[in-house]
Amino acid sequence: MSIFSKIKDAIFGKAHAAPAPAPTVDVTQSPGTAAPHPSTAPGTSGGESFGRGSGGGAPIIDVENHLDSMPGADHLNWRTSIVDLMKLVGIDSDYESRKALAQEMGRADYSGSAEDNVWLHRQVMAGLASHGGKVPAEFID
Repeated sequence: MSIFSKIKDAIFGKAHAAPAPAPTVDVTQSPGTAAPHPSTAPGTSGGESFGRGSGGGAPIIDVENHLDSMPGADHLNWRTSIVDLMKLVGIDSDYESRKALAQEMGRADYSGSAEDNVWLHRQVMAGLASHGGKVPAEFID
């Protein structure tokens, strides 16, 4: 499993990262009748946000709030430090792990410098956003 996948699973949970189940066919419906339209799930007001398009699915994870609620978050600078972010989610933050993560994120010349680590942190946050996480713009820009 990739390091980014481990970070994503630690934040979103494995269920969020799992592929959606295959659609099923309703064999109890009479031929020629229209299929029911799932506009709003029972018990919801229709105002909830769901990840990756319409049609329900996993709720969007507020990455900032989720990380803030993790044990030890108040002692780590995860908002700007890739090392602290990795520590918070329980992933080894040594140079080799960060170098491997940088390669996953598209950087072959990672040296571990402060600039590289800022770039890596932003790439991870952008990756979380692209997988349905709600990430504040200042973590990406």
